[in-house]
Amino acid sequence: MNDHRPAAVIILAAGEGTRMKSKTPKVLHPIGGLPLLGHAMRAAKGADARETVVVIRHAREQVAAYITSVTDCPAQIADQDDIKGTARAVECGLDALPADLTGTVVVTMGDVPLLTAETIGQLTVRHEEAGAAVTVITSILPDAKQYGRVVRGDDGEVERIVEFKDASEAEREIREINSGIYAFDAEALRAALPRITPHNAQGEKYLTDVIELAREDGRPVVGWPLTDLWQTEGVNDRSQLAQLGRILNERTCHAHMVAGVTIVDPSSTWIDVDVTIAPDATILPNTQLIGATEIAEDAVVGPEVTLVDTEVGAGATVRRAEAHLAVIGAGASVGPYSYLRPGTELGARGKIGGFVETKNAVIRAGAKVPHLTYCGDAVIGEGANIGAGTIFANYDGVAKAKTTVGKHSFVGSNSVLVAPVAIADGAYVGAGTALTEDVGPGQIAVARAKQRNVSGWVARRRAGTATAQAAADAEAELPPPSA
Repeated sequence: MNDHRPAAVIILAAGEGTRMKSKTPKVLHPIGGLPLLGHAMRAAKGADARETVVVIRHAREQVAAYITSVTDCPAQIADQDDIKGTARAVECGLDALPADLTGTVVVTMGDVPLLTAETIGQLTVRHEEAGAAVTVITSILPDAKQYGRVVRGDDGEVERIVEFKDASEAEREIREINSGIYAFDAEALRAALPRITPHNAQGEKYLTDVIELAREDGRPVVGWPLTDLWQTEGVNDRSQLAQLGRILNERTCHAHMVAGVTIVDPSSTWIDVDVTIAPDATILPNTQLIGATEIAEDAVVGPEVTLVDTEVGAGATVRRAEAHLAVIGAGASVGPYSYLRPGTELGARGKIGGFVETKNAVIRAGAKVPHLTYCGDAVIGEGANIGAGTIFANYDGVAKAKTTVGKHSFVGSNSVLVAPVAIADGAYVGAGTALTEDVGPGQIAVARAKQRNVSGWVARRRAGTATAQAAADAEAELPPPSA
């Protein structure tokens, strides 16, 4: 059992995020397959917080809908009112918690996606072991820009945090900055918040004022400089969103490689945080693994592959292909230039080859759809082979219908299977057939017009063309007809 779990985590997500210039709320912009707020909620969950509260205001309905949809990281919603400032936001969050709550309250932000559960846990431990009223995560930067400065007293404790706009010239020279991530003793926080006023350059109630109030009350305030600066970095615009997305992806790839996955070129490989990859899988360059994709051991994925919510079995190969909500069996092969749409299930040792599109198609073990085929709403039996250029004509303009191909059957090239139609086990369909009726076991179906060669057609209908001249020259070289 965790003896130092936070009593609560309050996530601040009420800001407008105007610099994103987007109709989407800033905290709902995604990196690594999750909205920024989703990363913050997962960190709170991973830290084993007893309570999690998200404080919202801007685009309230959109943000609230997301929070309630995240069933694996439950959180309460607190609404910030018209009073501005981070202190007021925390006050609103605290009001949503039990009035008798004691222990450590951690405050984080909904736009800081790289903060980990481990860091929240370490912050809680440091805070409680120090017996502090407030512990603030800080960062030391060569260029502190316009961040709030951390002012320490002679005793080394944090004396106050001053916002850049309120700082003196001397204070602006300080390189230690406020991350905006805190641990508070719940009782000290509850005592300080009502005493904060908006008498500052911004006209807001600053959460940083809790530090001076705690010191006035004789309570210690601790600063913890975090060396991993990316964990405290927030997103304000799309450039920062991309930058943090890249850092998160680097860390995700690194974690997979440490766990035994070969990633040939991490810089061109993008992996969402919910993707699982077994040891000894290989990911080749220019690959995107998105959503809840799962890759089994010894599979080779790439180059130039996009998989969305797709399962790849052990030893399978997928190259230059795209798949959505598909299942690729053990030892199967896909690609190049294949498109697997939702509902595709490729069995063990099966094949979906070049320029093949599938949808709602079950292709059983050892079956092959090797070339230039559209296969929709179909079940293809074990060991069957579908010839190049075959079309499963599943749509009549009103409704979709199903085609079945029996095990070890063969469909010749350039056939059209007009659904609904069934081909039994061990049957053949001749090349070029337009199939409209079922085929029984052991039968061959041929449905095409008898070939008819019309002599002299080119001379009559294409006179004067290069084709007509070529035909005339070839006819001149033919041996005379026998007597």
